[in-house]
Order: sequence, then structure tokens, then C-alpha cells
Amino acid sequence: MPPDDIDRTSAMTNTQKAKPAKRDSWLEVVKTIIYALLIAGVIRSLIFQPFNIPSGSMEATLLVGDYLFVSKSSYGYSRYSFPWGMIPFSGRIVPFQPTRGDVVVFKFPGDNSTDYIKRLVGLPGDRIQVKNSILYINSKQVPRVRLQDYIVPAGDSPPCFGYGGTQNRIPQYRETLPNGVSYKILQCDPENDLNNTSVFVVPEGHYFMMGDNRDNSADSRANVGYVPFENLVGKAEVIFFSTNGDAHFWEFWKWPFTIRFDRIGEVIR
Repeated sequence: MPPDDIDRTSAMTNTQKAKPAKRDSWLEVVKTIIYALLIAGVIRSLIFQPFNIPSGSMEATLLVGDYLFVSKSSYGYSRYSFPWGMIPFSGRIVPFQPTRGDVVVFKFPGDNSTDYIKRLVGLPGDRIQVKNSILYINSKQVPRVRLQDYIVPAGDSPPCFGYGGTQNRIPQYRETLPNGVSYKILQCDPENDLNNTSVFVVPEGHYFMMGDNRDNSADSRANVGYVPFENLVGKAEVIFFSTNGDAHFWEFWKWPFTIRFDRIGEVIR
């Protein structure tokens, strides 16, 4: 065979060998992506789920723009532990009862799809009432002490609309539940309708939730109602990022100045 023919044959053979190799490399990329998505799905469903705070109902504990990790194993697993409730079943697997005072992410009972985050104050069988802005559990007043006014962080929106005082200073208290869990609450307007309620008797298998921003929270005193155990998604554990939202996503030069560095790594109590 002439040398030119040998070269052409050799070139054709190399091209034919290269094609399967190139195809195999694409298959490896696709498999890697699929494996990564599966691992991320398992972590999100069974271990930790990221969650961001869209409203001021939990101020001063959580601020709008906080990003936090929610522990999915804290209360066991229900259908709502999985994205979009994609694995339909009733009840919970390896259930663990929540503790009074936990900050909990749950599915809104009205649609079983919208994520809410509140503090659990009432357990099954509890009698919950708010009188003159004071929380009562089983006819006993939950003690609270007055703290210095809450100062709205620079760049943040006021958490209490309609409050008669200065908008960037909000009355703040420390409330302590019967099991010793203690946290700060905001009390914007003592005359708010949510501050004088009838007695709520928490049904078996349900929980009573309240926001720490007491006068600006849609919670079990209003449209949320009692939250079924099955609707609990997980317990809020730690803030991993926080921004005051002053910069648009394309204003990258402003990003460092909007990050609340002091909140990163803060354990949620």
C-alpha cells in the first residue's frame, strides 16, 4: 500500500476511535450532573434544607433577608419533608415530638404548600390565650421583662407598620416559656386585635404557632390556625447568610455592603 494510503487509513482509524471517546466524555458529564442532583435532593429531603426569610413576622429573632438551614430530621419525616410532597404518604416516619419554643418551618394548613416559619408555643392539649398582649399557657401568665427598644437595622424596613411611636424604635421584651426557653419579642401596638383573644384549646396531634413580632404576624391566632404534626417541615437551626436587600442582583459592587456579616453563623434560639 502506498504511504499516502497508509496515512489516510491511519487518520480514519484515529477519527473513529475519537468519536466513541468524545461520546463517553459527554456521558460522564451527564452522569456526574445526575449524581450531584440526586445527592443534593437527598441532603435537602433528609438532612438540611435552606430557607430564606421573606417577611418581618419573626423579628427580632429573624430578619428579612436571613438565609438559614432547617434540620429535616428533628421531627422525623412526612410527605412535606420531600420537595413538592412528591412522595405521598400520611403520618410521619421516625417521629420526634417538637419542643415548646422551637422555631419551626411548616406548611400552611390552608394550602399544604406555602412555607411558614413561626415559634411553637402550644403543645397538644394546651390552653392558649393572649390577654392585654400577655401570653397565657394553661391559665398561667408567661413571664416577660421589658428590654431596651429594638432599633431597626440600617437599611431595613420598619417591622411594625401603624405603630404610634418612632418607626425605627420598637418596644422589646424577653419572654420565657414554662420549659425555660427564652427569646425576644416585639410589641408594636398593645391595642391590636391579636392581643386579646379567646381561649384556644390545641387539638391532639396539632401545635399552636406565634410570630415573635407579635402584632405583625399571621399565625395560629388568626388565619393559620392549629398546625398538624404532619405539616412540620423541620427546625430552624442556624443562619448561614444574611443581606438587607439594598442591592439589586446585578449591582455586584454593592453586595459586600449589604451583607450582615454579624448574623452569619448565628444559632437560632
